[in-house]
Amino acid sequence: MRMQSMLAALSLAAGGVLLNRGAPVRLVAQQPAPAPGAEVWASTERALGRAGQLQPDGAMKFSFPRSDLSVTVGGVQVKPALALGSWVAFRQVAVGRAEAMGDLVLTEEEVGPVLTALEAGGMDATAIHNHLLGESSRVLYMHIMGEGDPATMGATIHGALERTKTPITAAAASPAAAFDLDTAAIARTLGRHGKVNGGVYQVSVARAQPVREHGMEVPPSMGLATSLNFQPTGGGRAAITGDFVLTTDEVIPVTRALRQNGIQVTALHSHMLGEEPRLYFMHFWADDDAVKLARGLRAGLDRTHSKAP
Repeated sequence: MRMQSMLAALSLAAGGVLLNRGAPVRLVAQQPAPAPGAEVWASTERALGRAGQLQPDGAMKFSFPRSDLSVTVGGVQVKPALALGSWVAFRQVAVGRAEAMGDLVLTEEEVGPVLTALEAGGMDATAIHNHLLGESSRVLYMHIMGEGDPATMGATIHGALERTKTPITAAAASPAAAFDLDTAAIARTLGRHGKVNGGVYQVSVARAQPVREHGMEVPPSMGLATSLNFQPTGGGRAAITGDFVLTTDEVIPVTRALRQNGIQVTALHSHMLGEEPRLYFMHFWADDDAVKLARGLRAGLDRTHSKAP
């Protein structure tokens, strides 16, 4: 009897077939816990009221462009894809449990109500600050985080956004218009390719080393990749903004590289709490020849520990 029990245990571990005096008994091996499936994200999409985009690094990301806002900087009408895009991303940390991180674009009067709604749902703001300088009308950026059931957090974020004029329902995609920048030349200069989204050429550059929070690696798509955005302003020129993701030793070299190339540093601050290594986010602005500005951004990139092209 003891031998039969041992054989049964071995067969269970191997997912095999145990032979006994009667007919063979098929034993089914225990299946591993499922990865986040369609239903997990479908419930989150229902809570947020729009579809998300599954990122190559496994995060599920939702975008909420502030198309309701009219913001100008130095005479440039800022497109939502340039600097007015709220977003939130989720990554599964256990079965039925996820971490959420995001960045909400808000007017000054929206900050208080949004923070109240987030806190009521168990989520937190990790930073509230500017990204731009001299913009009209004034906008602020609230970086958020939480951990728990993704659909529950999605409902909390949806409720917070209802305290703003953010369009909750996704707008229908408009036909792609002609894009008035030499993106091939920009890509050659940067050594990285991007994509046109919402009338803006967007380039994302991940860091070479992993970033961890509470011992777990955080995917680049959850706000940890350097973001370089180009909006055409006519005649081969572009308004550029975005942010460099930097370690402490990179801050001064990148500041100097950008300023030496005519690119204004508009903010330097943290977005997160408790990340390793400690990160700083440097926002910038310029409006000039697009390829010339790409050279300046490349000078900044070359002073970071970013992934090779």
